[in-house]
Amino acid sequence: MTRRKVDPITLSVVRGVLETTQREMTLALEQTARSSVFNLAHDYSTALFNGAPEMILQGQDIPIHLGSLIPAMKSVARFFEGEIHEGDLILHNDPAYGGSHIIDTCMYMPVFYQGELVFWTVCKGHLTDVGGPVPAGYNPNATEIFAEGLRIPPVKIWDRGVPRHDVMNMILTNMRARRDQEGDFNALIGACQVGARNLKGMMDKYGKQVVQDCIAELLDMAEAHMRKLIAAVPDGTYSGTAILEDAGHGLGDFEITATVTISGDNCHIAVSSPPQVPYFINSYEGNSHSGVYLGLMMFAQLPPPYNEGLYRCVSTDMGPKGTLCNAQSPAPHMNCTTTPMETLTDAVRLAFEQAAPAKVSASWGHANGCNIAGWDKRHDEEYVTMVLASIISGAGATATQDGWHACGPECCFGALHSGDIEMLEHSYPIIIHEYGLMEDSGGAGRNRGGSGTRWEVEPLDAPMTLVTFGEGRRIPAMGASGARSALVPPKVGRLEVTRGGETTVITENVIETIRPGERAANMNPGGGGYGNPFERDIARVVEDVKNGLVSLEGARLDYGVVITDRATLAVDAAATRALRSA
Repeated sequence: MTRRKVDPITLSVVRGVLETTQREMTLALEQTARSSVFNLAHDYSTALFNGAPEMILQGQDIPIHLGSLIPAMKSVARFFEGEIHEGDLILHNDPAYGGSHIIDTCMYMPVFYQGELVFWTVCKGHLTDVGGPVPAGYNPNATEIFAEGLRIPPVKIWDRGVPRHDVMNMILTNMRARRDQEGDFNALIGACQVGARNLKGMMDKYGKQVVQDCIAELLDMAEAHMRKLIAAVPDGTYSGTAILEDAGHGLGDFEITATVTISGDNCHIAVSSPPQVPYFINSYEGNSHSGVYLGLMMFAQLPPPYNEGLYRCVSTDMGPKGTLCNAQSPAPHMNCTTTPMETLTDAVRLAFEQAAPAKVSASWGHANGCNIAGWDKRHDEEYVTMVLASIISGAGATATQDGWHACGPECCFGALHSGDIEMLEHSYPIIIHEYGLMEDSGGAGRNRGGSGTRWEVEPLDAPMTLVTFGEGRRIPAMGASGARSALVPPKVGRLEVTRGGETTVITENVIETIRPGERAANMNPGGGGYGNPFERDIARVVEDVKNGLVSLEGARLDYGVVITDRATLAVDAAATRALRSA
């Protein structure tokens, strides 16, 4: 069918309705969810698809969710082809069907209008538990996916408007803290319903064909933005390699390489990674799309609209099956949305920056966090949660500004919230002794990387299981354009457990039992710096020291600035000149 010319006013209004619909879906999740992962940290994402299905709007949510929703939605539609009916609601989390990791559970609601499948409303959220031997799903001892939790291939939980209570009961029975999981499932369902209601109302007002014409125009608009950007990059083949550090389990460091080939206004991204490993850092293909697209968008920095049209001129090759970035069952994978995705993102971004050095920026801090679980005597029930506050790292610096503090990790790119400390203490039987920025954690540079965070917790009246995940505990976030850090230890992540007055530093992914009177402090890395740190204005270094972002030692080692008195912040000009000239 030939598309009609779209009236620009109507186009703007339809675009606004789509964006408002997506925002209402996220607000529905925030306001109705049960767990702190949803209602405080906002670890969820929403998207709208047309009937094709193509993503017609991605929320400004968690980037590592959104890229994988494209192959996942197509996989679900293929699985139920010919069996999709009005009133259906489909659930799935399996990476074999395009999912990210099984703790991220997706809801898909087909939206029918005048008997035709026109849209899908989609929500993805990080449940606090998905069964398996370790609370919250992150099992550093898993050697296969079956030791991580419940895999859910595409399944209807509503069939033609009738809820499948038997299916939901089976799923929830296999999860800890059932009350939280049930509440979050209901929030996902409600958000899909909000989206469907708004889309039907829009078609009632403007007509189905007008709405479809506007959406086609928005897809073309996003494609034009991306093609214009790629056409401005010189033709050629460019490569970027990033190091995935050994998490202490003896597997060694790994290299992930992205090779970008530019031809006119088309781009091909090929990923090379080592064979998959018996450890929870493997990424299945759908999840790896998110890492690739995030690296591309960090480089592109394009204006909206953000939809599948952006990727029409971008083809990908994740490498052979059975590799770290194109894993196949039974590879364990739970850590994959942070590790190795942030390393893959860095590799893609580095490859593009080989092609266009003027757009170079520093890496953000990688995720290095923890989950907690135990028994809540107040309610006589089990609690379990992913502590999203524990993975808040620093953003990378750019050519024009310092990195933002406490804005990462890279995989979430500023969309993740810490949540109020008081609300976390209200929700779980814990006391949080400290949550704040860490001195010297931002990467040194002419523009400094954003600072990472320290989160310290103690259980109140019963032992608490604490599980760590992630990396960035040895290799700091990559700087750019000559940035370098001489003082490295404060810029990497670690866990410190204090028992009986003695503190143990842990740099591996572990399962620990923390008892009342003991404390666990998780340190998350800062972002990378930009430019030669010895070119940073001395007054800015002094200001950082004054604000507790840089120590006297950091000022001297990282920036070549000698401050002789902490109280007055007096600078020894001669010693500073000598250091900087050397």
